[in-house]
Amino acid sequence: MPPPSSSQQKPTDPSTAASAPSRPTWLRWLIRFVLWTTGLAVAGVLGLLLTIAVALSVAYPNLPDISDLADYRPKLPLRVYSSEGALLGEFGEERRNLTPIQEIPKVMKDAVLAIEDSRFFQHGGVDYKGVIRAALANLGRVKSQGASTITMQVARNVYLSSEKTFTRKIYEILLTFKLEHMLTKDQILEIYMNQIYLGNRAYGFSAAAEAYFGKPLKSISIAEAAMLAGLPKAPSAYNPISNPKRARSRQLYIIERMEENGFITAQEAIAAKKEDLKIRSGPDATRIHAEYVAEMARQLIFTQYGNEAYTRGLNVYTTLNAGEQEAAYTALRRGIMDYERRQQYRGPEKFVALPTAAQEVEDAVDDALANHPDNGDVLAAVVLEAGPRKIVAARANGDNLEITGDGLKPAQSGLSDKAPPNIKIRRGAVIRVVKTPKGAWEITQLPEVEGAFVALDPRNGSIRALVGGFDFDKNKFNHAAQAWRQPGSSFKPFIYSAALEKGFTPATVINDAPLFFDAGTTGGQPWEPKNYDGKYDGPMTMRTGLAKSKNMISIRILQAVGPKTAQEWVSRFGFDAEKHPAYLTMALGAGSVTPLQMASAYSVFANGGYRVNPWLIAKVTDHKGRVISEVTPPAVSELPRAIDARNAFVMNSLLQEVTRSGTAARAQGTLKRPDIGGKTGTTNDSVDAWFAGYQSTIAAVTWIGYDTPRNLGSRETGGGLSLPVWISFMERALKGVPVSEPVVPPGVVNVGGEWFYEEYARNAGIASVGLEEQQRTSGGPDVAPHAQPPTEERNRILDLFRN
Repeated sequence: MPPPSSSQQKPTDPSTAASAPSRPTWLRWLIRFVLWTTGLAVAGVLGLLLTIAVALSVAYPNLPDISDLADYRPKLPLRVYSSEGALLGEFGEERRNLTPIQEIPKVMKDAVLAIEDSRFFQHGGVDYKGVIRAALANLGRVKSQGASTITMQVARNVYLSSEKTFTRKIYEILLTFKLEHMLTKDQILEIYMNQIYLGNRAYGFSAAAEAYFGKPLKSISIAEAAMLAGLPKAPSAYNPISNPKRARSRQLYIIERMEENGFITAQEAIAAKKEDLKIRSGPDATRIHAEYVAEMARQLIFTQYGNEAYTRGLNVYTTLNAGEQEAAYTALRRGIMDYERRQQYRGPEKFVALPTAAQEVEDAVDDALANHPDNGDVLAAVVLEAGPRKIVAARANGDNLEITGDGLKPAQSGLSDKAPPNIKIRRGAVIRVVKTPKGAWEITQLPEVEGAFVALDPRNGSIRALVGGFDFDKNKFNHAAQAWRQPGSSFKPFIYSAALEKGFTPATVINDAPLFFDAGTTGGQPWEPKNYDGKYDGPMTMRTGLAKSKNMISIRILQAVGPKTAQEWVSRFGFDAEKHPAYLTMALGAGSVTPLQMASAYSVFANGGYRVNPWLIAKVTDHKGRVISEVTPPAVSELPRAIDARNAFVMNSLLQEVTRSGTAARAQGTLKRPDIGGKTGTTNDSVDAWFAGYQSTIAAVTWIGYDTPRNLGSRETGGGLSLPVWISFMERALKGVPVSEPVVPPGVVNVGGEWFYEEYARNAGIASVGLEEQQRTSGGPDVAPHAQPPTEERNRILDLFRN
């Protein structure tokens, strides 16, 4: 039967007819949505890729040229040594010796790869798996993993700065790709293992093996390699010398990573963990702290050789004595910290939020102290517990310290319940601690005050020791050579020296009585100088006036000599005349000097009257030890004469009185030798504290003050602040040095136990100054040019005026 025609077909069900078109509409909507979404995503990706491409096209041409790395050869640095050959500093583009990759043992490479970049030979410079792990770690999903590959570290360490910015990260990735394209994996690894800093002045694993184990890199064991491989992350925190506990923990972790990566067997891992490592003391344990001297030498050599100074392998031998330099460094830091102990506590350096989990606390402490490194023996720590009677603080090496009793006293204001938030010591506070002589811990703070110390050999001017500040890393300004400060009373001896040439003698009687100068006399403000203690003792000899550092005595002497004459005289000692205006204030040291200048000037008294110019560099050799230049120090007699020998002799006698019975008597009490002399100095309002002194073989000066001049404290003086530093240094410098016997020069005689110029011993010297003066407001003092009285008569005169 034939099929029915279309006209005869059965009508469609209305329900079916209604539902049939709904499915295509839904599908069409879904397709459109998917297409639009996909299109937008593709457009976004293409836009992002286009943006990145444009950024890369702009940035790539600006990348540094790395062609030199294809033939990596470290340039030889400039090295600075003491006179005995102790290394003081290194300067150069690179400070390492090249160890070819073929000579680096497999165990060392395996240890580094295990901890730093286990997929180094698989990825193309950027480890995308590592990036994902690091991202998840930041979200707290997995254990923290580093995403920085060895190639990225080479890019960053060799060419880029350490700033953490998005732009620098882009450059780092681009440079990584460039390195991977131009160099082989072995070349990249060779560069990394030679240039990475590993602490203790060691750059590269070859230097580190010598520094920490005292052996060549080729001889290290698995355990030693693992210890060294832990250093790149944090050379200070994982230093096996200073932080053995932390270094050991990281070493064990690296051994486990080596086993996990198949570099060593389980048995080798067990043996490595049990190995007892012999860590040597390392260079830092015997480091000579002479950063300011090394920098002075660098500047001098750079002036002569330019940029070649950093690449030729020059060896610079200074005049510095290593033992005396360490004594100077230790003495100055101790003096400054003793002063700091008397100051108000200024509060913690920083506050950090500490988590509760032990491992997280350890990481937080590491992060906090990375930006607050130890400063010599002034150590940084993070407070874990704080109370009025006990503080527990964590160190970077993982040790916990307990501070109790007297150790809390310097920071009492920070432990009070009423302490303001910025002063309050609480959990998370970054503080400073020091170990006391008794082995206990004490809270302290980094000092704001600065200081300087310099010692010369007065026989030729060579610098024996120089410390330009409390800490070079904290403040690179060289206070010994660059700080122009008022010398205060330490300048008085040069005025006294001028007076000797005008008829004054140590026995000249001078009235210690008040003085007043009105505006008409001064040409400015009225001036009423005072003695430091505010007391006036009446007539006294010039010897006593200097020993007691009486200001009125010095002013009357300068009045008699004449400010202009004195200004010309002090220039003989190397002072700049224009920095010492010809006014009466010169008598109180109101001019400007540097500590180095003062040491040079006092050398004139120490060596019998000869002018010395300080010098530092004794010899320069090339990298093979061949002498390029050498200085032969002049004999004393070859130096230009500054003052007559008899002037130096009498001044030496006066300055020895200062250390015997005057403001510096503490020096004689400690050193117990008659051949030392010197002078204390404290400027107006106790802004600068000085002591300048000498023995015939060494002249040394100490200065302490604030960079921005301010009061050191009402009771702080040169005798209390700077003299102890000088004494401490001299105990080391004069050990074993025979007591020098004075040689009386021609033209000097002794009458009644006092020294005189021969022509002033009988009838031509100045007998007295100011004894008839009745509070004059202008003009000079009464000067009596009579025959010099013998001792008995001089005493009778003094008795008359006392009565």
